[in-house]
Amino acid sequence: MVNTKEFTNRLREIIEYYDLSASSFADKIEVGRSSISHLLSGRNKPSLEFVMKIVKTFPEVELYWLLNGKGTFPKTEEHTVEKPVIPKVSGSKLESASKNSEDDLFSSSSESKMEDKSLVNLPNRKDKKIAKVIIFYEDGTFDAFKN
Repeated sequence: MVNTKEFTNRLREIIEYYDLSASSFADKIEVGRSSISHLLSGRNKPSLEFVMKIVKTFPEVELYWLLNGKGTFPKTEEHTVEKPVIPKVSGSKLESASKNSEDDLFSSSSESKMEDKSLVNLPNRKDKKIAKVIIFYEDGTFDAFKN
């Protein structure tokens, strides 16, 4: 859970870093000015949509830093999270797909190919069980699936 007071301090740090007023910051991330005021005063907690708008508008803001203070601000090369390598099936072997592969599951060009793909069977891990899978969408929404 996000500590609202610490989140507010990090939000103030972002606003000061970009030398913006609270109202110009609100305009820049396309939220109501009252939203910023209510967050800064501690009245409201940040929504997922609000957080995602900040990260999308200001690429120097690291998501993990914004949410829980871990990482750096502004984002540095050493602390950026790389895109995960997506496994692909070739015959019966599991191979690593390159980051720029045309089979990349996250690119929009693969949407038409998704119908033909089946789920990859990962190696059986008897000592581990999946508890929860969360899928985040570009529009700031998400789906959570529990086992």
